[in-house]
Amino acid sequence: MLHYRSFYMNDDTPWVTLIHGAGGNSSIWYKQLREYKKHFNVLLIDLRGHGESTNSMWQKGDSFEQVADEVLEVLDHLKIKKTHFVGISLGTIVIQTIAKKQPDRFQSMVLGGAVTKLNLRTSFLVSIGNLMKRIIPYMWIVSLFAWILMPKENHKEARKKFVFEAKKMCQKEFINWFSLTKRVNPFLKSMQKDFFGIPTLFVMGEEDYLFLEDAQMVVIATKDTTFETIKNAGHVCNIDQPRRFNDVTIKFMFNHNRNVMLPILHA
Repeated sequence: MLHYRSFYMNDDTPWVTLIHGAGGNSSIWYKQLREYKKHFNVLLIDLRGHGESTNSMWQKGDSFEQVADEVLEVLDHLKIKKTHFVGISLGTIVIQTIAKKQPDRFQSMVLGGAVTKLNLRTSFLVSIGNLMKRIIPYMWIVSLFAWILMPKENHKEARKKFVFEAKKMCQKEFINWFSLTKRVNPFLKSMQKDFFGIPTLFVMGEEDYLFLEDAQMVVIATKDTTFETIKNAGHVCNIDQPRRFNDVTIKFMFNHNRNVMLPILHA
C-alpha cells in the first residue's frame, strides 16, 4: 500500500485528499496543511516511487489507472467513503482518473496547475525528454523542466522544492513516470467532457505558460467547472501564492459540503 499520513478530527468533518505531482511527494503541501487541518480531516499520499512509497512495482503497460487504483486502496483502507480531492500538476491527471473510475467518492475536485493536454510546446519537450531519459542523468532533465515550468524569480521556491524532492527518486522510477506521458492526450480527452458531474475548480497561476491556456479552454467547454487565476504565480501556484490558493480552495470545498458554515478566511 502507498505511504500516507492522515490528520483526523471527527466523523462529522469532511475529508480532503491531497495528490502531488510527478517528481514531488506529499511534502509539497507544507503551505496548505496548517490551514486545511483547521477545517478538514486531511489525507496526504505519496504516489508510487515518490516520498516513502518506494516499494511499488511497475509492470509493463501500467498506466494512470493503476496509479489511481493505489490511491483508492488507501481510501478503502481508511474507510473514507467521500472526500474532496486537491491535486497539483500531474497529480491532477491521477485525480481525473479516479473521478472516471469512482465519481461517487468525490465531494469536489480542485485541479491546481492542471494538466489538461500536452500542446505542441509541451509535447515537444516531453518528446525530447523521452529520447534523452536513458542517455543522460535524469536530474539534468528534471532541472531543465523545472526552469521551463517555473522560470521567474517568484517561482524560485517552488523550483528549488521540485528539484530537491526529485533528487530522492531513482532514475528507474523517473523513467517509468515519464513514460506515462506518451499516452496522456487521448487519455485526458476521453475524460474531459462533463467531469462526471463533480464540482470542479481549476486553480492556475497566471504565469503558468505551458498549461494555463489549455485549462481555460477546457473550462469553457465543460459543465460543473469553476476557474480561478492567481496573480504572481506560476505552475506550482500552491507554493508561489499559498495564502490565495488556500483561500479559494477552502471556500470552494466548503461550498460543496451540505449544512456546513463557510469559514472566515483572509480578506
